[in-house]
Amino acid sequence: MGKILINPILPVWLMGIICIGLLFLKRKSLGAYIRQILMVILLFVINIRPMVPNETISVETQKLNIKIIFVIDNTISMLADDYKDGLRRLDGVADDVRHIVEEIDGADFTVITFNNNASVSVPFTDNGSYVATMVSSLYPIRNIYAKGTSLNIVHDTLAFTAKKAREKDDGAVAVFFISDGEITDDSQLQSFSDIAGYITGGAVMGYGTTTGGEMYYEDPYYDEPEQIIDYSEYPSKPAVSKIDETVLNALSKDLGIEYVHMTSTDKIDHVLEKVKRKAEESQNEKEIKEKQIMASKDTYYYFAPALLILILWDGVLFATGHVKRKRKKEKNDDKQQ
Repeated sequence: MGKILINPILPVWLMGIICIGLLFLKRKSLGAYIRQILMVILLFVINIRPMVPNETISVETQKLNIKIIFVIDNTISMLADDYKDGLRRLDGVADDVRHIVEEIDGADFTVITFNNNASVSVPFTDNGSYVATMVSSLYPIRNIYAKGTSLNIVHDTLAFTAKKAREKDDGAVAVFFISDGEITDDSQLQSFSDIAGYITGGAVMGYGTTTGGEMYYEDPYYDEPEQIIDYSEYPSKPAVSKIDETVLNALSKDLGIEYVHMTSTDKIDHVLEKVKRKAEESQNEKEIKEKQIMASKDTYYYFAPALLILILWDGVLFATGHVKRKRKKEKNDDKQQ
């Protein structure tokens, strides 16, 4: 049996505040307050809309003759908070990668990440959901262990992966190189032009702003995120990371793919259209692959009748109690007269 999913009507945090507020409106009698607690619990459960696995559905998808290589900068500067709406760069990366794998469903994906070293974090797979989940879990190593950022560290791994992907078959190979372009180890960007011959499309995707963003490192041992401090000058000050589009443009020129400054997910859509056309051009024959997905059904309507009964019951008890109190008051008034 699959896990229970939730699909809230109102955000959970908002409904939580509402429910806590309702609980503070304590009723006078114990019985009435118990009914109130039950109604609040049912209201909360109905709002989160628990969904249970229902049945397995077979979905046919076309297998595309294309390999997608994600190269992702996982250095600490990718924690800078200058993506849209104050989000971190890595948050934007997670959303954009999920968008790409959904748009090019049926391709084979691999993920290369780099910080102090470069490694293949996900070997080639057609499981786009797994790729998106893995990317959303990326987090840099602490700055005290970081040796400075260099894009050169990933050259050999990318070259080997792209070459093997192209040699394996005659399909298309697209690279999405994701970085802020910042180099902090005093090195110069080496040429990546030797890789261009293995690539048929993709983009260098740049993250960040020229004004820059501050970085906060979340450590499970501390309650509050730790701000990254720049100690290179005195007095020290919060470190600020800025996008280096000169480096990113040079990289895109070497690889023979375009540069896109990512400020929203739809910025990459025109590139995805080109990549899909390349995939269709290299398609010798359509390969249909059947996927098994689990469908879920709502269960909130099981709780709705119970809430309705409690509301009606509480209303009847309140009305009858009100009538009794009124009659009692009238009797007392008569006796006083």
